[in-house]
Amino acid sequence: MTSTAPQTQQGKDADQQPPGWQQRLRRFGYAPRPVIGLRERLVPPYTRPSERLWSIFGIPPSVVNPLLRWAAWGGPLLVALVAGVLRFWNLGRPKAVIFDETYYAKDAWALINQGYEGSWPKDVDKLILKDPSSVPIPTDPGYVVHPPVGKWVIGLGEHFFGFTPFGWRFMVFVLGTLSVLMLCRIGRRLFRSTFLGCLAGALLAVDGLHFVMSRTALLDQVLMFFVLAAFGCLVIDRDGARRRLAAALPTDEEGVLRPDATVAETLRLGWRPWRLAAGLMLGLAAGTKWNGLYVMVAFCLMTVLWDVGARRTAGAVHPYQTVLRKDVVPAFVSTVPVAIATYIASWTGWIVTDKGYFRNWAQTDGKGGSWTWLPDWLRSLWHYENEVYEFHVNLTSGHTYQSNPWSWIVLGRPVSYFYEDPNAGTGGCPPDAADKCSREVLALGTPLLWWAACFAICYILWRWLFRRDWRAGAIACGIAAGWVPWFFYQERTIFLFYAVVFVPFLCLAVAMMIGAILGPPGSDERRRALGAIGAGVLVLLIIWNFIYFYPLYTGRPIPVEDWRNRMWLDTWV
Repeated sequence: MTSTAPQTQQGKDADQQPPGWQQRLRRFGYAPRPVIGLRERLVPPYTRPSERLWSIFGIPPSVVNPLLRWAAWGGPLLVALVAGVLRFWNLGRPKAVIFDETYYAKDAWALINQGYEGSWPKDVDKLILKDPSSVPIPTDPGYVVHPPVGKWVIGLGEHFFGFTPFGWRFMVFVLGTLSVLMLCRIGRRLFRSTFLGCLAGALLAVDGLHFVMSRTALLDQVLMFFVLAAFGCLVIDRDGARRRLAAALPTDEEGVLRPDATVAETLRLGWRPWRLAAGLMLGLAAGTKWNGLYVMVAFCLMTVLWDVGARRTAGAVHPYQTVLRKDVVPAFVSTVPVAIATYIASWTGWIVTDKGYFRNWAQTDGKGGSWTWLPDWLRSLWHYENEVYEFHVNLTSGHTYQSNPWSWIVLGRPVSYFYEDPNAGTGGCPPDAADKCSREVLALGTPLLWWAACFAICYILWRWLFRRDWRAGAIACGIAAGWVPWFFYQERTIFLFYAVVFVPFLCLAVAMMIGAILGPPGSDERRRALGAIGAGVLVLLIIWNFIYFYPLYTGRPIPVEDWRNRMWLDTWV
């Protein structure tokens, strides 16, 4: 008896006390992380502002809950409205065919009118701007090197608003504005915070690269929209799957959710429509530009790892084997075949018109061989895709504005889409200007936002690797999927504006870092005040930076000296 009692008491004390190293670190300010219940780990609740905040603004408790419900959609809609107004203002200016609009605007016009791209004569852009109705659509097929989805999107705006700069930019503007709304909602679901979600969307609204791309008829902004939409669908699917797991797990006498290996390893998660929607979005992304395929691979791997984490949390002893048996095949079927079918369907115009480039290759140069049992249109399409691949990998001709992907994150070499230098009193240049003016549309991200994102990337990598924060891992996956593949083609002619695909994820990273600056839940008032000051200063500086560079994003004439002052790096000229 005497020997058992001390052991029992010692065991009890050991269970109740934290490890010795934790006790020793407390004198240096260490505080162990609170234990989170299983239900909260599977389905985290949304955060609520402290009661003190409502009392400061004099809001009675009876109004708080309706206000929070309104803010869940009202906040994102308000941010998107501001972003939309900024992007819509003078959307048709400059009245010019800027940069690669010379390809996509014309190809889109041909697509919506005859189902395939035509071979346009050189120097036709001036005639289009002067009188588009006098320019006939060429019936000879044109050789194009990008799939048709993005051009169908651009052509939809031309269908409603004509073959004009406003018409071919309209749908890109719409998708750019909707992407801000989506990011607000995705960020809210990711961080379980309406404030941080709206902050991520607001950062996207004032990013210069996203702003310029929302006002230019290029394919990359369309690609960005479908990539972000696919990511949002997968985040919603993740919440739904974890909610089903939580509903199936047993509870003890006190109503506390308990892990159960049998449930975690045998439960089928059933119908998952958001994965199908993600497959559709990924197919549209690949149907806009081929780098959407890299995103599909990364996102499919990410969502499988999410299932592993969910089943492990629910109590699975062998989560990888369980996911391999229960989830991998459904995940593959609901995304990859859907994406492939969507991609092929996007070529419908080329297939049914029978006049597109290489459309009849299987009946002429492609006769014979071991694949003749396939439909002629499919063999012709495969040949076309192979030719396009050869073009892309061998595209090494130099360009003034080409850049290496290593330099993108620090905005090493932005792309000038449009430049004029009107004399004083002409082209919008003030009559009293001492010298010429500069009028430029520069595809440049808001510098302070991007440079802050350099630190935010380091932060999310730390959160993912050392704190196992799935949110940081998801954001890192989005950045890597849009950025890393270009490092394998560094000899190819590539441009900084390709980075617009992962700009939303940079904004999520910065928002997450700002959330950390504000302080974790339970911080004292002094910590919260210092965090709010630091975060507020950073956000205000980013907004000021966007306003400062606004003339370079919109082609507004400014004195040449003011233009020089905005060339912060020599490589921007």
